[in-house]
Amino acid sequence: MEKLNLNRAIRKSFAILFWIVLWQLISNIVGKELLIASPASVVKSLIKLWGEGSFWSSLWFTFARISLGFIFAMIIGVLMAIATSRHVFLRELVSVPMSIIKAVPVASFIIIALIWISSRNLSIFISFLMVLPIFYTNILKGIEGVDKQLLQMTKVFEVGSMKKIRFVYIPQIMPYFISSATVSLGLCWKAGIAAEVIGIPTGSIGEKLYQSKIFLNTSELFAWTIIIIVISVIFEKIFLFMLKKLEDSIYC
Repeated sequence: MEKLNLNRAIRKSFAILFWIVLWQLISNIVGKELLIASPASVVKSLIKLWGEGSFWSSLWFTFARISLGFIFAMIIGVLMAIATSRHVFLRELVSVPMSIIKAVPVASFIIIALIWISSRNLSIFISFLMVLPIFYTNILKGIEGVDKQLLQMTKVFEVGSMKKIRFVYIPQIMPYFISSATVSLGLCWKAGIAAEVIGIPTGSIGEKLYQSKIFLNTSELFAWTIIIIVISVIFEKIFLFMLKKLEDSIYC
């Protein structure tokens, strides 16, 4: 197992190194930092940003709001799926706004939402809106796919509601929940950052991206993009790790 993990790490490191080298080659060929910033200049920008006080405040501003939007969408999506799984009419009623949310472009929602919502809280709403249909649809599908024979067995043996939820519903719904989280974690960051770039709330990562573009600071633009990717990946890994621990504790 250790050898397998080592080989995987080596392959991943080689893949990352390959794309960095290719990036450097393209930068050399283009020969203009304004168009393609070199890896070295991006690293310098990262170090510079790291030392700025506003860096951490911007990081927290964006992270807190996008995380909040994700958590709200997760909770409400699960509750809506439970409610609509019991009522066909309610399910049909909810299917209309869910279909609209899936079909309408993110930019349209951002512009419309700016009419009603402060730009400071826009990323919460947009992250929530983009994640909600994913959790709702997948959890509903998971509930509908629960083994009916197992449910009949719980009735025959008069299994309590809590045990039924713990040992029948959760094990069969959990794969759908994990799949929803995996897909939506990246999406909520993309949508949240897009909302900040359009709304330009003061002290956000989106504002920093917009300023980098306005002042034609390509290396800083690349640096902030890398920061967004890293935060998104870390957030995803931590959330899925905690989810796995929670799953293990339920079955113990």
